[in-house]
Amino acid sequence: MALNSVNTNVGAMAALQTLNGTNTELGIVQGRINTGKKVGTAKDNGAIWAIAENQSAISNSLNAVRDSLQRGQSTIDVGLAAGDTVVDLLNKMKEKALAAADTSLTSSARATLAADFGSLRDQITKAVSNASFGGANIVDGTVSSMAFLSNDSGDAFTVTAKDLSLSGLSIAASASFTTASEALTMIGTVTTALSDATDKLASLGTNSAGLDAHLTFVGKLQDSLDAGVGNLVDADLAKESARLTALQTKQQLGVQALSIANSSTSTVLGLFR
Repeated sequence: MALNSVNTNVGAMAALQTLNGTNTELGIVQGRINTGKKVGTAKDNGAIWAIAENQSAISNSLNAVRDSLQRGQSTIDVGLAAGDTVVDLLNKMKEKALAAADTSLTSSARATLAADFGSLRDQITKAVSNASFGGANIVDGTVSSMAFLSNDSGDAFTVTAKDLSLSGLSIAASASFTTASEALTMIGTVTTALSDATDKLASLGTNSAGLDAHLTFVGKLQDSLDAGVGNLVDADLAKESARLTALQTKQQLGVQALSIANSSTSTVLGLFR
């Protein structure tokens, strides 16, 4: 038999516990909707939160890897641009030397060709020395290789540098000619340098393609990590919205139930009338 007491209202206590539980669930759902996450702190789910934080740390560190690889791309692109200029200048130098090898030319005409040849030669030095990006030059012969970040562990993606300077192409800094025979010899020198330059550019281009491919991979890896973290911690807002509506209704019913339970003790007053 139920006890009629003004000191202890079991029905009110039960209704209050239910209402408090609903309010707690409602707070959790509102928090998920506000943050967009079902696991926002270690309190929500310690194991999932730890996994997500570790994967997020890796993804964030890959930003530095991407920056390094993109810097490498730019450095190589500038070097390749300089290399194209060097090849073009060598072709023009060969043309001048070939013209000067004509024995029917006068000395003054050959001297003019030699002056043009020297100007072209000096332009190679200028093109190579100016082919730097952020202070790094991969074609001036000052370094043998360059290392860029390849992963979040700090491992290196190494690119072999190519020397496209005059000395790297076996051309003397004062290379020229005064006679037809010297011009003929210079044709061979420039032809060899031209072949060497194109081989070096081809190798540099291969390295550049490898760098591009690795950068693409890093971007995809980062996207996959971000998607994985999202699967672990992101809230399904459509589901949470539906749950919010249900809990709000449940909350209103809980308030009504508590109100009814609280009013039940007032019936005891009727016994004293």
